[in-house]
Amino acid sequence: MQYRRFGQVDFEVSALGFGCMRLPTTGKSGKIDEPAAIEMIRWAVDHGVNYIDTAYPYHGGNSERLVGAALEDGYRDKVAVATKMPIWLVERKDDFDRLFDEQCERLATDRIDFYLLHNLQAPTWPRIRDLGAIAWLEKARADGRIGPVGFSFHDRTDVFKEILDYYDGWSLCQIQYNFVNEDVQAGTPGLEYAAGKGLAVVIMEPLFGGTLAAPPEPVQKVWDTAPGRPGPVDMALRWLWNKPEVSVVLSGMGTLGQVKENVASACASGVGTMTQDELDLVARVAEAYKVLDPIPCTGCGYCMPCPNGVDIPRNLQLYNNARVFEGNTKGLNKNLYNDMPVGKRAEACVQCGECEEKCPQKIAIREWMPRVHEAFAKKP
Repeated sequence: MQYRRFGQVDFEVSALGFGCMRLPTTGKSGKIDEPAAIEMIRWAVDHGVNYIDTAYPYHGGNSERLVGAALEDGYRDKVAVATKMPIWLVERKDDFDRLFDEQCERLATDRIDFYLLHNLQAPTWPRIRDLGAIAWLEKARADGRIGPVGFSFHDRTDVFKEILDYYDGWSLCQIQYNFVNEDVQAGTPGLEYAAGKGLAVVIMEPLFGGTLAAPPEPVQKVWDTAPGRPGPVDMALRWLWNKPEVSVVLSGMGTLGQVKENVASACASGVGTMTQDELDLVARVAEAYKVLDPIPCTGCGYCMPCPNGVDIPRNLQLYNNARVFEGNTKGLNKNLYNDMPVGKRAEACVQCGECEEKCPQKIAIREWMPRVHEAFAKKP
């Protein structure tokens, strides 16, 4: 296993981290196949993985319990465990302790090695900040209940930087990032900004919900142009590990075979290990994905600001990703859409047409907004 710096924390982290959001199940998401999941986690730890990531809501609340069971028999001493405060459940200050105590009970531990605020975004950050989240983190760290602190994130780069700059005590951040998402959410600018401030950067969705593992035919043809027909999963992971700003890449593995394949990739990984030909190939694959977007939006932002407050580029980007990548991405993007303030969603479009006059791509934005809302709106 290759190990990497974890920001300014005195910890050498395995290149591959075990993300516990997509464990094998026996049917419904909450029904984890416990023997299979425990075998996978312990195999990974036995082969060098030392970072386990989970969260309060994963698998209907059962992911943390499974991790606790998997780390019995001495495995707890071999890894760092990261989990996250479900900020949407915090309504008053004493909820911080109540929820944290519940997580410790699930994980069968009295200390969390790395603790994050879960899914900070523009609408949620001010509320949880003003409820005293930072003060609670500092108190919990001072009394030894948690180690270094951070946050996971799904929003724009400017919001990401605002949160980073607010508190000097952040040690890590967790962002969605992969070779088709360089300009999405925190993106490459956010990655570099966080690393430049000395934070450890934890990567989630390296395979975009697993969708990059099964490319559509036009994209697979691009992969196949390279000698040896490299595997999409290995290339996507190595592309991340090639970057010095990346601390650890979380993979939500669902089979023991996937664990073994990803561990093998991690063992061969390293900063600067990809050739220029390989980097050029990944760039061509990323472009092939973009060509498949049903809406030719480049994210230039010329349509903004919308006079009615709609975040037009983000709505179009969520729709494109859901259509091109399908599978898990549709559910993820539906959640991201509904997490936006109502005034920023496509449903707030009043069909004024001002944006269309500014759009270099001449997109019929007024026609797309109702379709975006129909695709993602929560049904009664």
